[in-house]
Amino acid sequence: MEPKESHKEEAVYVYQAPVRIWHWINAFAILALCGTGYLIGSPPPSVSGEASSSYLFGYIRFIHFVAAYTMIIGFMFRLYWSIIGNEHSRQIFFPPLFSKTYWRELVHELLWYAMIVKEPKKYEGHNPLATLIMHFGFVWFSVFMILTGLALYGEGMGSWQYDWFSSWLIPMFGQSQDVHTWHHLGMWGILIFIIVHVYAAIREDIMSRQSIISSMFSGWRASST
Repeated sequence: MEPKESHKEEAVYVYQAPVRIWHWINAFAILALCGTGYLIGSPPPSVSGEASSSYLFGYIRFIHFVAAYTMIIGFMFRLYWSIIGNEHSRQIFFPPLFSKTYWRELVHELLWYAMIVKEPKKYEGHNPLATLIMHFGFVWFSVFMILTGLALYGEGMGSWQYDWFSSWLIPMFGQSQDVHTWHHLGMWGILIFIIVHVYAAIREDIMSRQSIISSMFSGWRASST
Protein backbone atom coordinates (compact mmCIF):
# COMPACT_ATOMS: atom_id res chain seq x y z
CA MET A 1 0.00 0.00 0.00
CA GLU A 2 1.18 3.53 -0.81
CA PRO A 3 1.57 5.80 2.20
CA LYS A 4 -1.11 8.43 2.57
CA GLU A 5 -0.14 12.06 2.12
CA SER A 6 0.00 13.98 5.37
CA HIS A 7 -2.70 16.59 5.93
CA LYS A 8 -1.84 19.67 7.93
CA GLU A 9 -4.19 22.48 8.88
CA GLU A 10 -3.26 25.78 10.47
CA ALA A 11 -5.65 28.40 11.86
CA VAL A 12 -5.14 32.10 12.52
CA TYR A 13 -7.53 34.46 14.32
CA VAL A 14 -8.29 37.13 11.71
CA TYR A 15 -11.70 38.77 12.12
CA GLN A 16 -12.53 40.15 15.55
CA ALA A 17 -16.10 39.90 16.88
CA PRO A 18 -17.03 43.56 16.18
CA VAL A 19 -15.98 43.16 12.54
CA ARG A 20 -18.00 39.97 12.14
CA ILE A 21 -21.11 41.46 13.77
CA TRP A 22 -20.82 44.58 11.61
CA HIS A 23 -20.40 42.44 8.48
CA TRP A 24 -23.69 40.60 8.91
CA ILE A 25 -25.72 43.61 10.11
CA ASN A 26 -24.37 45.60 7.16
CA ALA A 27 -25.17 42.76 4.75
CA PHE A 28 -28.83 42.65 5.83
CA ALA A 29 -29.05 46.45 5.76
CA ILE A 30 -27.73 46.54 2.19
CA LEU A 31 -30.16 43.84 1.07
CA ALA A 32 -33.03 45.86 2.59
CA LEU A 33 -31.74 49.03 0.92
CA CYS A 34 -31.48 47.37 -2.49
CA GLY A 35 -34.94 45.81 -2.27
CA THR A 36 -36.70 48.96 -1.11
CA GLY A 37 -34.52 51.15 -3.35
CA TYR A 38 -35.63 49.20 -6.40
CA LEU A 39 -39.28 49.71 -5.41
CA ILE A 40 -38.71 53.41 -4.82
CA GLY A 41 -37.18 53.71 -8.30
CA SER A 42 -39.90 51.50 -9.85
CA PRO A 43 -42.93 52.00 -7.58
CA PRO A 44 -45.60 49.28 -7.32
CA PRO A 45 -49.00 49.99 -8.93
CA SER A 46 -51.29 52.32 -7.05
CA VAL A 47 -54.29 50.87 -5.23
CA SER A 48 -57.85 52.08 -5.18
CA GLY A 49 -59.52 53.70 -2.18
CA GLU A 50 -58.43 56.30 0.30
CA ALA A 51 -54.69 56.88 0.67
CA SER A 52 -55.06 56.68 4.45
CA SER A 53 -56.09 53.03 4.19
CA SER A 54 -52.98 52.01 2.24
CA TYR A 55 -49.56 52.97 3.50
CA LEU A 56 -47.50 50.48 1.47
CA PHE A 57 -45.12 52.99 -0.08
CA GLY A 58 -44.73 54.71 3.27
CA TYR A 59 -43.56 51.41 4.80
CA ILE A 60 -41.17 50.88 1.89
CA ARG A 61 -39.61 54.31 2.46
CA PHE A 62 -39.51 53.77 6.23
CA ILE A 63 -37.62 50.48 5.85
CA HIS A 64 -35.25 52.17 3.39
CA PHE A 65 -34.49 55.01 5.80
CA VAL A 66 -34.00 52.72 8.81
CA ALA A 67 -31.68 50.45 6.81
CA ALA A 68 -29.83 53.53 5.52
CA TYR A 69 -29.10 54.88 8.98
CA THR A 70 -28.14 51.39 10.13
CA MET A 71 -25.60 51.28 7.31
CA ILE A 72 -24.32 54.80 8.03
CA ILE A 73 -23.85 54.20 11.76
CA GLY A 74 -22.29 50.81 11.03
CA PHE A 75 -19.89 52.34 8.50
CA MET A 76 -18.76 55.00 10.99
CA PHE A 77 -18.24 52.30 13.61
CA ARG A 78 -16.32 50.15 11.12
CA LEU A 79 -14.05 53.07 10.25
CA TYR A 80 -13.43 53.64 13.96
CA TRP A 81 -12.66 49.96 14.49
CA SER A 82 -10.18 50.03 11.62
CA ILE A 83 -8.12 52.37 13.82
CA ILE A 84 -8.36 50.55 17.15
CA GLY A 85 -8.75 46.96 15.89
CA ASN A 86 -6.14 44.48 14.70
CA GLU A 87 -4.18 44.80 11.45
CA HIS A 88 -6.82 42.89 9.46
CA SER A 89 -9.57 45.31 10.46
CA ARG A 90 -7.87 48.20 8.65
CA GLN A 91 -6.88 46.27 5.54
CA ILE A 92 -9.76 47.38 3.28
CA PHE A 93 -9.49 51.02 4.39
CA PHE A 94 -5.74 51.44 3.98
CA PRO A 95 -4.44 49.20 1.16
CA PRO A 96 -0.66 49.40 0.55
CA LEU A 97 -1.02 51.04 -2.86
CA PHE A 98 2.56 52.32 -2.87
CA SER A 99 4.13 48.90 -2.29
CA LYS A 100 5.75 47.16 -5.27
CA THR A 101 5.31 43.80 -3.56
CA TYR A 102 1.59 44.45 -3.24
CA TRP A 103 1.15 45.09 -6.98
CA ARG A 104 3.32 42.10 -7.89
CA GLU A 105 1.20 39.83 -5.73
CA LEU A 106 -1.97 41.43 -7.11
CA VAL A 107 -0.89 40.40 -10.62
CA HIS A 108 -0.43 36.85 -9.34
CA GLU A 109 -3.97 36.91 -7.94
CA LEU A 110 -5.33 38.10 -11.29
CA LEU A 111 -3.58 35.17 -12.99
CA TRP A 112 -4.93 32.83 -10.30
CA TYR A 113 -8.51 33.99 -10.81
CA ALA A 114 -8.01 33.71 -14.59
CA MET A 115 -6.87 30.10 -13.93
CA ILE A 116 -3.51 30.74 -15.60
CA VAL A 117 -1.43 29.87 -12.52
CA LYS A 118 -2.27 26.65 -10.69
CA GLU A 119 -1.26 27.40 -7.11
CA PRO A 120 -2.67 30.28 -5.05
CA LYS A 121 -0.76 32.30 -2.52
CA LYS A 122 -2.35 32.16 0.89
CA TYR A 123 -2.95 35.15 3.11
CA GLU A 124 -4.20 35.51 6.66
CA GLY A 125 -6.62 38.31 5.69
CA HIS A 126 -7.75 39.54 2.29
CA ASN A 127 -5.54 38.80 -0.67
CA PRO A 128 -4.23 41.85 -2.62
CA LEU A 129 -6.95 41.69 -5.30
CA ALA A 130 -9.73 41.36 -2.72
CA THR A 131 -8.26 44.28 -0.77
CA LEU A 132 -8.30 46.51 -3.86
CA ILE A 133 -11.86 45.54 -4.83
CA MET A 134 -13.12 45.97 -1.26
CA HIS A 135 -11.45 49.38 -1.01
CA PHE A 136 -12.84 50.87 -4.21
CA GLY A 137 -15.87 48.64 -4.78
CA PHE A 138 -17.17 48.74 -1.22
CA VAL A 139 -15.58 51.49 0.90
CA TRP A 140 -15.76 54.32 -1.64
CA PHE A 141 -19.00 53.02 -3.12
CA SER A 142 -20.50 53.12 0.37
CA VAL A 143 -19.28 56.71 0.85
CA PHE A 144 -20.88 57.69 -2.47
CA MET A 145 -24.21 56.05 -1.60
CA ILE A 146 -24.24 57.58 1.90
CA LEU A 147 -23.55 61.10 0.62
CA THR A 148 -26.08 60.99 -2.23
CA GLY A 149 -28.67 59.26 -0.01
CA LEU A 150 -28.40 61.91 2.71
CA ALA A 151 -28.57 64.66 0.08
CA LEU A 152 -31.82 63.22 -1.29
CA TYR A 153 -33.23 62.65 2.20
CA GLY A 154 -32.57 66.23 3.28
CA GLU A 155 -33.88 67.88 0.11
CA GLY A 156 -36.50 70.51 0.85
CA MET A 157 -36.11 70.08 4.61
CA GLY A 158 -34.77 72.61 7.07
CA SER A 159 -32.51 70.03 8.65
CA TRP A 160 -28.85 69.20 9.17
CA GLN A 161 -29.05 66.74 6.26
CA TYR A 162 -29.95 69.64 3.96
CA ASP A 163 -27.30 71.97 5.38
CA TRP A 164 -24.52 69.38 5.34
CA PHE A 165 -25.33 67.49 2.14
CA SER A 166 -28.26 68.64 -0.02
CA SER A 167 -27.21 72.30 -0.20
CA TRP A 168 -23.94 71.60 -2.02
CA LEU A 169 -24.16 68.08 -3.42
CA ILE A 170 -27.35 68.43 -5.48
CA PRO A 171 -26.11 71.59 -7.30
CA MET A 172 -22.80 69.81 -7.94
CA PHE A 173 -24.64 67.04 -9.81
CA GLY A 174 -26.91 69.52 -11.59
CA GLN A 175 -30.35 68.83 -10.20
CA SER A 176 -32.24 66.47 -7.91
CA GLN A 177 -33.15 63.97 -10.63
CA ASP A 178 -29.48 63.58 -11.54
CA VAL A 179 -28.68 62.63 -7.95
CA HIS A 180 -31.61 60.16 -8.00
CA THR A 181 -30.25 58.59 -11.17
CA TRP A 182 -26.69 58.23 -9.87
CA HIS A 183 -27.92 56.92 -6.53
CA HIS A 184 -30.05 54.33 -8.33
CA LEU A 185 -27.14 53.31 -10.58
CA GLY A 186 -25.03 52.97 -7.45
CA MET A 187 -27.53 50.41 -6.17
CA TRP A 188 -26.86 48.24 -9.22
CA GLY A 189 -23.13 48.70 -8.68
CA ILE A 190 -23.47 47.38 -5.14
CA LEU A 191 -25.50 44.40 -6.37
CA ILE A 192 -22.72 43.57 -8.85
CA PHE A 193 -20.20 43.84 -6.01
CA ILE A 194 -22.29 41.44 -3.88
CA ILE A 195 -22.38 38.86 -6.69
CA VAL A 196 -18.61 39.08 -7.22
CA HIS A 197 -17.96 39.03 -3.47
CA VAL A 198 -20.05 35.89 -2.85
CA TYR A 199 -18.59 34.14 -5.92
CA ALA A 200 -15.01 34.92 -4.88
CA ALA A 201 -15.61 33.76 -1.29
CA ILE A 202 -17.09 30.42 -2.39
CA ARG A 203 -14.42 29.94 -5.08
CA GLU A 204 -11.54 30.60 -2.69
CA ASP A 205 -13.09 28.40 0.00
CA ILE A 206 -13.04 25.48 -2.46
CA MET A 207 -10.02 26.09 -4.67
CA SER A 208 -7.46 27.69 -2.36
CA ARG A 209 -8.28 25.32 0.53
CA GLN A 210 -8.85 28.14 3.01
CA SER A 211 -11.84 28.74 5.25
CA ILE A 212 -13.17 31.97 3.75
CA ILE A 213 -16.91 31.84 4.49
CA SER A 214 -16.75 30.20 7.92
CA SER A 215 -14.11 32.71 9.06
CA MET A 216 -16.76 35.44 9.02
CA PHE A 217 -18.69 33.38 11.59
CA SER A 218 -15.85 32.14 13.80
CA GLY A 219 -13.14 34.71 13.12
CA TRP A 220 -10.58 31.98 12.43
CA ARG A 221 -8.95 31.45 9.04
CA ALA A 222 -7.95 27.82 8.53
CA SER A 223 -5.61 26.79 5.74
CA SER A 224 -5.00 23.25 4.51
CA THR A 225 -1.70 22.09 3.09
